Amino acid sequence: MVCDRLGGATATSRVETEVREIIGQVRAGGDAAVRLLTEHFEGRHLSVLELSRAEWAAASARVATPVRAAIERAHARIVKFHEPQRAALTGYSVDEEGIRCELRPSPLQRVGLYVPGGSARYPSSVLMTAVPAVVAGVPEIVMVTPGPSDETLCAAEVAGVHRVFVIGGAQAVAALAYGTETVPRVDKIVGPGNAWVAEAKRQVFGQVDIDSVAGPSEILIVADDAADAELVAADLLSQAEHDTEARAVLVTPSLRLATAVAQEVERQLAELPRQKIAAESIRRHGVAVVTTDLAGALAFAEEYAPEHLELLVDNPRAAAARITTAGAIFLGASTPEAAGDYLAGPNHVLPTGGTARYASPLGVYDFVKRMSLLEFSSTALAAHAEDIVALAAVEGLDAHGRAVSRRVKS
Repeated sequence: MVCDRLGGATATSRVETEVREIIGQVRAGGDAAVRLLTEHFEGRHLSVLELSRAEWAAASARVATPVRAAIERAHARIVKFHEPQRAALTGYSVDEEGIRCELRPSPLQRVGLYVPGGSARYPSSVLMTAVPAVVAGVPEIVMVTPGPSDETLCAAEVAGVHRVFVIGGAQAVAALAYGTETVPRVDKIVGPGNAWVAEAKRQVFGQVDIDSVAGPSEILIVADDAADAELVAADLLSQAEHDTEARAVLVTPSLRLATAVAQEVERQLAELPRQKIAAESIRRHGVAVVTTDLAGALAFAEEYAPEHLELLVDNPRAAAARITTAGAIFLGASTPEAAGDYLAGPNHVLPTGGTARYASPLGVYDFVKRMSLLEFSSTALAAHAEDIVALAAVEGLDAHGRAVSRRVKS
């Protein structure tokens, strides 16, 4: 029933090969390799890789007052939403007849944020990736970004980032994963990037943890006949303008609405500054699906498992109760996806390409690891020795059983 769409997790063989070579060069050459690769791919000559605090502060100070105020208000809302997730840091213990078992959570020690740079300005990505790490209590947060904008650096300052490196691409991911003379090795890398960045994250996974291998941004809108075609079209285009691979999908039981939205998309496209990108996205991946009824539209959405799901229907909360597979759900005409991108509070780093079937939005829990503690009294070990030895024998691991029986005999 659901149209196939390619997620971003599958790289072309060319990208895969190039990224593997880049990672190898950074592992062997450290800072020098990062500089050479940056000059080769971006035409930037880097005398230093890390931005000084003075340069950082000066850039942040240049941000217009209304923009800084917006960043600070967005930061406050994102913090407020993520604070309750501190529960992920709560451990527990089970005590029974001389056996004490504990689960002890603790924050990761150092994480890396990848933030697109150059012509791109994404302060929202800084806030969404840094805030949950700060709330989790991560002691050191390192940001890499090629040619950071003043707004990006302002968001990093507000969010509590500790260090900024002006590097990007697969070479920046490799530097974070393996460390160089100046770039510290991190425990986890999070944040969006292009196909080379996504592939680099995929290849270093296991050396470090990652949030996901993100695919193209996507929105699926379920709308009934009463929905406003102008608003539906505007929301579809808000995703289409991301890049030419973005997915914008309308699902509706109303052929009239689908027709009106198609016409409205064409009209609004003519007004967009990023018209070329949005038009190509709509041409390649935009689709309107007409179902027999609203139940069919919701079933389609459930199977599609979209990153962003808008419910522009008469009773959006009732419709949302029928959905279990989406990154984020936006209820009603007054809740555009754009509000979630910037300051609603929930994280905008979301599962793409159908991975909402098993994956979740980025959160505090993604920056926490857990450790088990076990303690037996001698009496407790003796009481359970026979069972342990029996299970070890079944698995053919006699030394395991003997490690227990020797203690019991002594």
